Amino acid sequence: MDRAQKAESIEQLKSVFADAGAVVVTHNLGLTVVEMEDLRRRLRKEGGAFKVVKNRLALKALGVEEGSEYHDLFKGPVGIAYAADPVTAAKVTAEFAKGNDKFNILGGFMGDKVLDAKGVEALSKLPSLDQLRGKLIGLLQAPATKVAGVLQAPAGQLARVFNAYATKDAA
Repeated sequence: MDRAQKAESIEQLKSVFADAGAVVVTHNLGLTVVEMEDLRRRLRKEGGAFKVVKNRLALKALGVEEGSEYHDLFKGPVGIAYAADPVTAAKVTAEFAKGNDKFNILGGFMGDKVLDAKGVEALSKLPSLDQLRGKLIGLLQAPATKVAGVLQAPAGQLARVFNAYATKDAA
């Protein structure tokens, strides 16, 4: 890589880190091409991405000082999984790591907060943004449904009473 390519890579990584809700840092030594494509496909389906990065370029893109917590994450063959939703990358990578021994989650970060592997695992157990929105809409709609049911009940009872009188008179 020449200087221009390195500068371009750093700028791309800066935009990835700025736009991502959370970034999961992984070791991927020994994964086959098919396994890597499977992981990338799973992440793409959920709106995320996976990228193998050079450690020095990633650290320069983060703009961290020597000896920071980020340096412990970026050692060895490293790949990053990221998505706009903070939970998506953690969920997909944790699920993939359960089925593949060669894939290890080292940790991650959300904004300025550095997470260890257990922190990423805890993040993966949280509901996603879409799931939270669905629950919220369900909670908002429930009272309206109950109110409509209560308002319709007296009218239904009146209709049954009138029907009873009409069948009584007909008989």
